[in-house]
Amino acid sequence: MAKYRIISDGSCDLPEEICRERDIHVVPFYVTMDDTNYIRENVDISKADFYKWMVEHPGQFPKSSMPPTSDFLAAFEEAAKAGEDVICLTITRKFSSCYDVARAARDLFLEEHPDRKCAVIDSTVDTVLQGLVVLELCKLRDAGFDFEVSVKRLTDILPSGRILFTVGNLDYLRAGGRIGKLTGMAGALLGIRPLITLKEGEIFPSGITRSRKKSMDMVGKLVTKYVTATFQSPDEYVACIGYGYDYAEGEVFRDVIREHLRSIGHDQPLDIYHIGAAISVHTGPYPLGFGIVRKADLS
Repeated sequence: MAKYRIISDGSCDLPEEICRERDIHVVPFYVTMDDTNYIRENVDISKADFYKWMVEHPGQFPKSSMPPTSDFLAAFEEAAKAGEDVICLTITRKFSSCYDVARAARDLFLEEHPDRKCAVIDSTVDTVLQGLVVLELCKLRDAGFDFEVSVKRLTDILPSGRILFTVGNLDYLRAGGRIGKLTGMAGALLGIRPLITLKEGEIFPSGITRSRKKSMDMVGKLVTKYVTATFQSPDEYVACIGYGYDYAEGEVFRDVIREHLRSIGHDQPLDIYHIGAAISVHTGPYPLGFGIVRKADLS
């Protein structure tokens, strides 16, 4: 088995049990509800409790903060003590400076450990799709591919990554500076549910609708359009569903997406993962998303 350690920032949003099973080491994001006290997600506060707070405090906008250099450095040092090199994945640079912070930690780490290897990769994605990318790296590691080949084959699949999603309203996107204030105000007045695509590290508008049910269906149509244009077979990609406060709604959304995929002959089981605070501070408590990326080459 390849002797490198897989590290991701907390944006990967993989369940803790999967991280334990697949030997994934996570450097958590921080979150604050009062602009003063920052606490670690999944360490000092659970995702469920964070969403509960958001739902109980409408109109208040929490913030997230990337891990400091010292947190990444500590994670890299633990790998060195175990005799392992490091491949670290971070949230898209367009959303956070986490990549630059991790690279600064890498430089400090290599000064102290010139015999070790440490690659920091901008995943160009975030949340549950970043989790899928991390799992593809696990497959490369577990198949025995060495450090350089794993980095190359992982970066090859990143351009195919897409998140197609919708949110409950535009308030949090507006408050977080992801869209213009005028657009957000108009959306709040009209009850608009936006459709959004994340690709190449950035978000792009993909349509609007006036109901939650319709927004799920329209995301399904975006999914089939992208899949048919990009993949010949369901064996070529991995995909999943992300949800926020309401797991039951995530199940409904999964079923809608599966029906759309079946309509083009792609029957996928679609795991459901919990979107974390690093993203939900911008989307609000009711995001629903579909993540997809090409499988890494294991041949």
